[in-house]
Amino acid sequence: MKNRRSFLRKSLAGIGLLSFPLLSKKASASEMKIALHDSFLHHVYFWLKEPDNPTACKRFEEGLALLVTIPEIKLYHTGKPVKSDREVVDDSFTYSYLAVFDTKADQDIYQSHPTHLRFIDEYGDLWDKVVVYDAL
Repeated sequence: MKNRRSFLRKSLAGIGLLSFPLLSKKASASEMKIALHDSFLHHVYFWLKEPDNPTACKRFEEGLALLVTIPEIKLYHTGKPVKSDREVVDDSFTYSYLAVFDTKADQDIYQSHPTHLRFIDEYGDLWDKVVVYDAL
């Protein structure tokens, strides 16, 4: 599994997709559907102050890469909005971040984890607005 993940990371890096990983930390893609059942989902939307500034975006992506190293995170996804003409789609955010936890207790640990607090402290100056949706 580790060699496959390493190969996948190198492949994604080679085509420029590693900054927006849809990579599991503990589950294979075939296990993902099962892994999400009864999980705690923490979805965060960020509106950056300077969404068109490549330096700010790169710095924010570095912060996200740090954030996803927290051990309690089972799966994660980071991404940018898909533009849509549909009225029900909100594509106004700059980045989305989804962290999946086994339990609410794991998410509680994450909230006070030094890496999460460091992310807020060191990268919080980049965003104007944050909206969080948590679900079981």
